[in-house]
Amino acid sequence: MEAAVRCERLDLRMPGRGIQHVDLAVSDLDRSLAFYIDVLGPLGLKEEERYPTYRGTEEVAYLSFGDEWIGLRPADGGTHRYYDVGLEHLAFEVDTGEEVDAAHERCSRRGDRIHHPPEEDSDIPGYYAFFVFDPDGFRIEVFAPGPQWSSRIHRTQGGTT
Repeated sequence: MEAAVRCERLDLRMPGRGIQHVDLAVSDLDRSLAFYIDVLGPLGLKEEERYPTYRGTEEVAYLSFGDEWIGLRPADGGTHRYYDVGLEHLAFEVDTGEEVDAAHERCSRRGDRIHHPPEEDSDIPGYYAFFVFDPDGFRIEVFAPGPQWSSRIHRTQGGTT
């Protein structure tokens, strides 16, 4: 007979702060930088800084959007294929459906490859978004969450916004 071992679990969890940045390896830094600044610059995205990477062989550009950052750095080669292993999509939240429409219009004027035009999500009332592929084929979403989704994603520790 095995001896019963009593384990007390201590809840040592501390609340995380969130995801601060994601870096994308891109085929052409300047082309990708122009895409993100053109599409999201009018909504607050801006280049914050550039510096050599830890490898010392290339430069990374960091862009801020609210409290989050995205890094763009030159890839060593290869291509991204939608739905291969890797990033499926990257979403940028805006305040209103009008901002979603304006970003979509900028992409259309640029000739970017639109995956889905702006529309309300069929599963989440009020969630309004469009999808576009960036120059390397990363699928980018620009969305306004609507009140129902906003109340879920913008909770504070006590469960309220």
